Amino acid sequence: MFVVMIAPECAPVAKVGGLGDVVYGLSRELEIRGNAVEIILPKYDCLRVEHIWGLQPTWHDLRVPWFGGHIPCTVWFGFVDGRKCFFVEPHSPDRYFERGTFYGCGDDHLRFAFFTRAALEFMRCSGKRPEIVHSHDWQTALTAPILFELYQHQGMSAQRVCHTVHNFRHQGTAGPEILWATGLGRPEHFLDRERLGDDWHPGVVNFTKGAIVFANFITTVSPHHAWEARFTDQGFGLGPALARHHDKFGGILNGLDYEVWNPETDPHLAAHYSVETVERKAENTRALRHRLWLRESAGPLVAFVGRLDPQKGLHLVKHALDHSLRQGAQFVLLGSSPDRAIDEEFRFVKHVYNDNPDCHLEIGFDEGLAHLIYAAADLVVVPSLYEPCGLPQMIALRYGTVPIVRRVGGLANTVFDRDWSERPPEERNGWVFEHPDFPGIESAMDRAFALWRDDPPAFRAFARQGMRCDYSWRVPGEHYLRVYEHIRHK
Repeated sequence: MFVVMIAPECAPVAKVGGLGDVVYGLSRELEIRGNAVEIILPKYDCLRVEHIWGLQPTWHDLRVPWFGGHIPCTVWFGFVDGRKCFFVEPHSPDRYFERGTFYGCGDDHLRFAFFTRAALEFMRCSGKRPEIVHSHDWQTALTAPILFELYQHQGMSAQRVCHTVHNFRHQGTAGPEILWATGLGRPEHFLDRERLGDDWHPGVVNFTKGAIVFANFITTVSPHHAWEARFTDQGFGLGPALARHHDKFGGILNGLDYEVWNPETDPHLAAHYSVETVERKAENTRALRHRLWLRESAGPLVAFVGRLDPQKGLHLVKHALDHSLRQGAQFVLLGSSPDRAIDEEFRFVKHVYNDNPDCHLEIGFDEGLAHLIYAAADLVVVPSLYEPCGLPQMIALRYGTVPIVRRVGGLANTVFDRDWSERPPEERNGWVFEHPDFPGIESAMDRAFALWRDDPPAFRAFARQGMRCDYSWRVPGEHYLRVYEHIRHK
């Protein structure tokens, strides 16, 4: 099968969050299974070009329709860690992808609508006719409407679109001008609620709504989050649209790249280990304590690694820090926030605990340190308010670090409480709490601390049990192939 991914990110060359990891990891898994995969990305000026091999122009004068005229583009080609990637570079006074950043511009809706039109125009002109076009998140959610309204009469009638929503909170909205920009036109037609019209704001084009209506299948990144998006406020207003199109909507859990996250080979670790040699994990704990000026301790080491975003339950993260120290544990945090107020808040917390030998906050992000923390910690807290999928709990399990999570989104599909889960005891792998409040997270943490303190061999056996979980791309890759097969024959 021939699959083209149209995406705003692909790790490691263009990565802001988990979306980039998904595009790379899924593409790799599909190729391992014998499929041909190509990825189309914007040519940002902040690409990590050291990860691109053989980057060179492959199409010199792609004329992309835009606002009734054309914008000339150059399309580049290169391999990103073995993946075939094309990069669209527009030559326009607007300098859409020469901003020194991936997102966060006031005209993001125009930037990515143009990129989507350009990707499809490149496919048309270059003769690429994949069975499946897989678009990702709001940035490329106009793929299906543009393909089926403009290109199906230009030799592209056989393509089918799978669209993945990575975060329902960010949907992509614009005024009717976006319809004229992309060539769709006819605002009286497309602003209808049954097409691209936002369900709650008349006169507003909703990109993600368009994908839900026009795509052949819509996925989100975990089964539980698919339920949340339909039946709770986690759909951020798209619940009615999902209900109307429920027969082509489902959740597929993201996978984790087991080549990148592998304690047996990870170059960032002080000592490698496996399920059979998990006792060597202690060498990484000693290395982390030495690096972060923490004292040697007989208590457990608790960690938080991730974006400092309100979504992550930051009040619970701070409470987990305090509670850990009160219970004789150590706490390490690695994270950053683009929000100045949140950044200053956590820098103040760092200042308060600066001289505490059982606590360290690293405000920023360091890939190597993140790997070492996962290998060194005994417990990782993921107290998210909402979490479409989540990778920290999967990484933690891979590294023999037991997760403490709130039962929401993908966390509910991957972590099963040691004491209360309906799963068989041999399938349980962490501690889970329900409500985003202090008693909830304290209850889960206290049960973890009790096992650590009262029965260390049982705690180590439980950590090894988590390492045996398989959250690689093997199963999600199979699920996506089933979706592709389902829609390619429609």
